[in-house]
Amino acid sequence: MYYYVYILINLNGKNNPTYVGSTSNLQKRLSLHNTSKGAKFTRGRFWKIIYKKRYNSKSVALKEEYIMKKNRTIRTKIKLNFLNTIIN
Repeated sequence: MYYYVYILINLNGKNNPTYVGSTSNLQKRLSLHNTSKGAKFTRGRFWKIIYKKRYNSKSVALKEEYIMKKNRTIRTKIKLNFLNTIIN
């Protein structure tokens, strides 16, 4: 079974907030976030996946998720790269 670390963005929100998470079923998890049944922070917003990476191990995925949540520099770089691609 594969595990994913992902970053979501809300394009309608102020400053386009991002959310980092991990899951074994990416499409199901995105659906839960968009129907207000996901994490509390994501409720009431529409989210789009801007980054995903697949891992063979749940423990490795959770470690990477922790690093992504704590490292704002990486998140901001991914976010700005995505925003630049949709603007251009």
